[in-house]
Amino acid sequence: MTALPQGSAPGSTADESAEAEVAPETAQAPAEEPGSPEGAGPGGTGGARSWAEGGEPADGATAGEAEPADAAAAEAAGPADTPDAPDAPDAPAGEEAGPTEAAGGAEAGAEEAGHDAQPDASDANANAATAVDADADADATAKAAEAAQVSEAAAELAAQRELRARIAARKAEKEAPIPAGTKLSGTAADLLAAVRAVESGEKSGAAFFAGPPPAPRKPAPGPAQETAPARPRAPEPAQAPATSAEALDSVRGVLRRGGAPEALAAQVTGALGEQAAERLGADPWQLLAVPGVRPEQADGFARALLGAECRPDDERRAAALVGWILEQAAVRGHTALAADDVRKALAGRSVPDPDEAVQQAIAEGVVLVFQDGLAEEPDPTEYAADAADIDGAEEAAEPAEPVQVLLGLDRYALAEESLADGLARLLNSPVGNDGSVWPESGELVRAVAGSGLVAHTGGEAARAESAAVVTAAAAAGLRAAGAAHTMDGQRRLAELTGPLAAFTLAGLLSGEGPGRDADGTLALDVLVVQDAGQVDVETAAILVESLADGCRLVLSGDPGVLGPAGAGQVFQDLLAARVCPVVASRLPDPGPVGELVSGIGIGELNQVEAPGKEVVIVPVRDAGEAVHRSVQLLADSIPRAFGIPVEQVQVITVGHGGSAGTRALNAALKQRLNPGPGRFGGFDPGDRAAYAKDLGRTVVGTVVEADAEGLRLDCAGTPVLVPKERVESALRHGWALTAHQAIGMRWPAVVAVLPGDAAQGLNRAWVYTAFGRAERHLSVVHGVDQALPRAVAEVLPAPRTTRLTPLLHGLVKPAEQ
Repeated sequence: MTALPQGSAPGSTADESAEAEVAPETAQAPAEEPGSPEGAGPGGTGGARSWAEGGEPADGATAGEAEPADAAAAEAAGPADTPDAPDAPDAPAGEEAGPTEAAGGAEAGAEEAGHDAQPDASDANANAATAVDADADADATAKAAEAAQVSEAAAELAAQRELRARIAARKAEKEAPIPAGTKLSGTAADLLAAVRAVESGEKSGAAFFAGPPPAPRKPAPGPAQETAPARPRAPEPAQAPATSAEALDSVRGVLRRGGAPEALAAQVTGALGEQAAERLGADPWQLLAVPGVRPEQADGFARALLGAECRPDDERRAAALVGWILEQAAVRGHTALAADDVRKALAGRSVPDPDEAVQQAIAEGVVLVFQDGLAEEPDPTEYAADAADIDGAEEAAEPAEPVQVLLGLDRYALAEESLADGLARLLNSPVGNDGSVWPESGELVRAVAGSGLVAHTGGEAARAESAAVVTAAAAAGLRAAGAAHTMDGQRRLAELTGPLAAFTLAGLLSGEGPGRDADGTLALDVLVVQDAGQVDVETAAILVESLADGCRLVLSGDPGVLGPAGAGQVFQDLLAARVCPVVASRLPDPGPVGELVSGIGIGELNQVEAPGKEVVIVPVRDAGEAVHRSVQLLADSIPRAFGIPVEQVQVITVGHGGSAGTRALNAALKQRLNPGPGRFGGFDPGDRAAYAKDLGRTVVGTVVEADAEGLRLDCAGTPVLVPKERVESALRHGWALTAHQAIGMRWPAVVAVLPGDAAQGLNRAWVYTAFGRAERHLSVVHGVDQALPRAVAEVLPAPRTTRLTPLLHGLVKPAEQ
């Protein structure tokens, strides 16, 4: 691997950049191995980060266990107020009407009114010529001055009326329903128009794709429970887009000249297309479009290609950084960022004029701009004092409301717009007239019988309530199914509904399950989605678009667990919007573990009675002792004391790095449980492995064998193939997981590891999630002292900035409480 050239940013110093750096969004545990130090600007005086240091295997985790990002980008992803209601600006995207422009318009109006009121010059000359004495001439001059004063007053009143009219119009716009999609432009607007055209029946879906239209899908033969079980499709190796050898060679040449690893050529062409070499030559900062490339690396690459022309104020650099900042924010769950946060992050990257950089990015379509509330207006108090002196002046204009300007990428804007439209469509679709007779079996079933969209909250015990909806719908003669986040969740759902009605959400959307109706929608009348809190905005948009009018959708989840790995917080936003019936479960989780977890959910770390040692605290002094005791608990103590096999005990820790992270724990556990040379890419038959099959969805299984196609796992009786090209990037040893990886799964026994250096990475949601993975027994390897009760009582996850709630409010009236 080749390190990028080193050096300081043109026109900047390390001290200046250090002052611009800001605190990260959430405190990261030291166990998560921070990357190399940030530079001051392009390259940074701290030294350009080596390409060999940057790559970490993707595991589908969110920011909670990802390697810490730079402080400036983390600040950009920091807390920002969620907008109440977006408002379409009067000016084109990126242009805000400020006080200067408004004042300029008022002065122009006053000047024009004054000219209209002035006497004609020729008449004045004629009158002067015919004047008989000086007194008459002086009288004419006084009258002209009086006329000018009257005209100025009239102009002032005209400006006041115009200002009041504008404010009234903006208030009317705010109160009116928001037409979804009106803020989109370019490709995003075209895609949304295509979706709506297909949805309304104006065009068929085939009209937007090349080639002959696909044959229509056969309708499902009957209720989902009577459908033959779908055979899981054979796993297909991930294939990169076909790229010509000439294009790859050209990209390798550009990368070589810029000091970047030639191994990035395939990723670069995948991100930038066949013309990647030309695009990189013209704009080296487009290298930031490649996942994993950081700004200091792109700066070093640009400096090698451009030489003295590489400057921190280059417009190309600023535009690329704005897009990169928003992409990093999406990794942390945000679908948009406050413009002020983006400016701060740009300042931390030595961009001389962040305001200009943001405006340039908006003008070039790199980002979209959204506003919460009224657009900026001139301060009405500037006119009030003058108006009070004018006889008959109207009441002074009301002050304008504050504005929050948000910036977002078009992919997430389109997803949130489409999701809001789809949820409103389901909610407004008539239900209850399909002839079905629902059994009286609980509050949730009654709510689903009368509404097209229902939210359901509760812990692990509440899963039985949402599963009962599937059974009740089938008894009413409807086609019903349930979907879970993971294969383990699917297994537990199938125990309650029957195997023919339980799927993973990813499998349901990829073709497994009940099939599709003739119009392409899922052949379902009722769909229950468990683990709804793990559904990101893009997946949710696809799901809702796949449901026909009149289909009932139940989103069921636990709002206390960690959020989804992708951008957005769909379930939490829906609960906050209050636009649909919300049913809260009253079923408590059983046993001492359930009692402990329930208390954590409300911010209380209680001491519970555990006569059968269901909850055990194991104090440790340091990380080395934490690893030793964890191995001892999993390999010996728990199997011997509780009769739980090693295969059913799971270790959960805060992060991947550090002396007690997943890497250190998995190395120690492999040495104890399955030592070997790791001849299959670091794995041996019998190893427990964690495969990040999709974003935020981890599959845990045992390595069986390897062949030419890849590594084969046995996941609770289900064979899973890890393609050989994904073994290095998507597969880890799985005796120890992070809490994010463990979401959606449960084990009979769990060992939660809290080493002393993990204290800063703890919050209530992490503790709630990690402890809640245990069914019968929980051992807590405790080395954080008072940080644990403080995290449970006081530390909440950082809020995500999203737009779904205000979009829903623009389409559906919130329910009365």
